[in-house]
Amino acid sequence: MALRPIRLLGDPVLRTPAETVTTFDKELRVLINDLVDTMVEAPGAGLAAPQIGVGLRVFTYDVDDQIGHLVNPVLHFPSDEEQDGEEGCLSLPGLTFDCVRKEHVVAHGQNAYGDPVTIEGSSLMARCIQHETDHLDGVLFIDRLDPETKRAALEAVRLAEWSGAPAPQVKASPHPLFGKAR
Repeated sequence: MALRPIRLLGDPVLRTPAETVTTFDKELRVLINDLVDTMVEAPGAGLAAPQIGVGLRVFTYDVDDQIGHLVNPVLHFPSDEEQDGEEGCLSLPGLTFDCVRKEHVVAHGQNAYGDPVTIEGSSLMARCIQHETDHLDGVLFIDRLDPETKRAALEAVRLAEWSGAPAPQVKASPHPLFGKAR
């Protein structure tokens, strides 16, 4: 088990749809353990494999003292009821924005051994499952924001110190400073 660096917005892996997991072996279980360790250390409510640079359909969650994982998730929505609330992402550190999601979700998938698993969630668990499954499809939560909020989010990303914008260059002056040459 190891902590893995979390990829930030701008890394192409975050925009690439993940591949279906077909091999349920020790390597997959190590990946899931690394995801859990990295998520807990961050800390976050969830973490998808692409966020640590692995293009597989796997995510972990830590919601309401329940830690788990889901492989190859397929989502179903039992109702059209929606929730609007604050959402953030470990790949956009320090930024949160209001995002509309479905209030209830049923996620079918597999565990680390390939056994079928179903997770039902409402409120924060539903938000987490939808958010992490979006990561597996190359979608970020800022893609789901209303146009005005999305503009504000993109501006906040541009100004964030972790953003890919180049740091301003500072040149030393060739002129003496207080009568002393540098």
